[in-house]
Amino acid sequence: MRIDQTTQAYEQLIQRFAKWAETKQDIGAAFIIGSRARVDHPADEWSDLDIVIIVTDPKPYLSTASWVESIGKPWLTFIEPTADGRGMERRVLFEGGLDVDFAFIPVDLIQQMQAGIPADVNDALRRGVRIILDKNDLLKQLQMAPVESPPLQLPPQSEFLEAINDFWYHAVWTAKHLRRGELWWAKAGCDNYMKRLLLRMIEWHTRATRGLDYDTWLRGRFLEEWAAPRALEGLREAFAYYAEDDIWRALFKTMDLFRWLSVETATQLKYSYPTFGDERATELVKYLFTEKD
Repeated sequence: MRIDQTTQAYEQLIQRFAKWAETKQDIGAAFIIGSRARVDHPADEWSDLDIVIIVTDPKPYLSTASWVESIGKPWLTFIEPTADGRGMERRVLFEGGLDVDFAFIPVDLIQQMQAGIPADVNDALRRGVRIILDKNDLLKQLQMAPVESPPLQLPPQSEFLEAINDFWYHAVWTAKHLRRGELWWAKAGCDNYMKRLLLRMIEWHTRATRGLDYDTWLRGRFLEEWAAPRALEGLREAFAYYAEDDIWRALFKTMDLFRWLSVETATQLKYSYPTFGDERATELVKYLFTEKD
């Protein structure tokens, strides 16, 4: 579907959802977050729909899926943890390829948040909220509105060194699993665990070199727009095929890219860099690589 047709299809689905939710006594409010509520980087034809639902008890909506048919014809549905890991959501792919995340949040959990909205939740709220339903002004009572975000922070020296040591430790860990022939574990080390540390360093590098007010988004969203060109170029070669030789190649490329980012970030922040640990870990990875033949 073209973007205007997709938007219309989602709007019709939202209307059906609102009509259905209005009849449910245990649902107090619902609102949209994400691209379909944002002004900056708004939805395109590939965007999904994220609906947050304030409910007395999420269990009936997570344990069964029959209610989904009141909103549209589902092709498939399943449950998974929410992005922040605090709850569960039901994901549904509706007819026409409409992708919807229904995140059910119990009222008592929202009340617990009043002492302080978690940073990732606040980030989503401040980027845009579209209220679908608010029975008896529940959202106002719960103060579910974004607070002014504190300025972005750079890590203290201790956290910075912790991430670097973690990375080099797992470079050796990955190489050892490669030598053992455990390709699944080695690829997971290189392209999952080490890449999460690499992303964190890319974020820190961007803030250190471009300023704290430079928007790095969350979890790598729109990374192609805010990361350094050299980092983007390095990422082209940093991921592996499921093959021993290619995992070795990607491992070394990932190590090179991480080293450049972390050393330049350390220079900008006037932090020390654990050169000794880097060199010993690199020597060991190279030894494990050469000894495989």
